[in-house]
Amino acid sequence: MAFNAPFRLDKANGKVMGVCAGLGDYTGIDTVWFRVGFVAASLIGFGSPVLIYLVIGLVADARTA
Repeated sequence: MAFNAPFRLDKANGKVMGVCAGLGDYTGIDTVWFRVGFVAASLIGFGSPVLIYLVIGLVADARTA
């Protein structure tokens, strides 16, 4: 994993705010794994992953076209 570029939201390929798609682009891991992990963490974590997702979605910059 090479993190050469800064993290950016990927709203074009994202479902809600583009956080999971942005993480997939940033790390080179398939976006599906981030989405599955987020759903599992939300079910186990009692809502705290949802707050983390919202904070990342509101704070991070969107990728320019």
